[in-house]
Amino acid sequence: MKDPSLRRSAALFTAFLREQRDPETCYRLLARDAADQVERHVPLRGRTVLDVGGGSGHFSEEFRRRGAQALLLEPDPRELFARGERPPGAVLADGYLLPVADAVADVTFSSNVLEHVADPRTFLSELVRVTRPGGLLYVAFTNWYSPWGGHETAPWHYLGHERARARYARRHGRPAKHTLGDNLFAVHVGSTLRHVRSRDDVEIVAARSRYWPFWAHAITRVPVLREIATWNLLLILRRCPHDDDH
Repeated sequence: MKDPSLRRSAALFTAFLREQRDPETCYRLLARDAADQVERHVPLRGRTVLDVGGGSGHFSEEFRRRGAQALLLEPDPRELFARGERPPGAVLADGYLLPVADAVADVTFSSNVLEHVADPRTFLSELVRVTRPGGLLYVAFTNWYSPWGGHETAPWHYLGHERARARYARRHGRPAKHTLGDNLFAVHVGSTLRHVRSRDDVEIVAARSRYWPFWAHAITRVPVLREIATWNLLLILRRCPHDDDH
């Protein structure tokens, strides 16, 4: 799909709305779209890709289909085996301490993981560590004030997380999967951008709304508005050369 385009955004949004009923279609489409975005900056064939927090392996499968050597690193066994068996090239691994040597990845990929870690700065530092100088980092996450920031309880999270969880339990007869402060955290666009800009080990290649068909970059430059309208922040980062490489 061409990016940006209304057709692309409509297809992604429609698939997202059907995620619970048809996760295979949703995640395969999202994986193809993410790989397209990566290949705008670096060809995948022959590259080493680390898919950090990639769940049951849709993204790493797509990277392999395009000729990359992809390793899936997932901390949650339930997510890893969600399709019944361990995906090929998959390892149970803590995102704060990846079992990977320094600077091995041409591309380090993280889709919708940052909002699920208690210490996003340490997590980002680990992604940078395993990326080679000049390599690419793809980091996308759902920011808290996005209409989908509360995940399955959205948009009622705007009225308070506990109230949103109580409403979800009443309507569905089971507790919500995510609990704020446990496996879901309030990550914001502004503070994340400020942190990334303050780092001397990465440079920002792109900072944009992941799904918007227009004004995708402009939205992230407007304080307050970006916290709601971005929906999902996509950062394309490049690891800076080591000091001794200058």
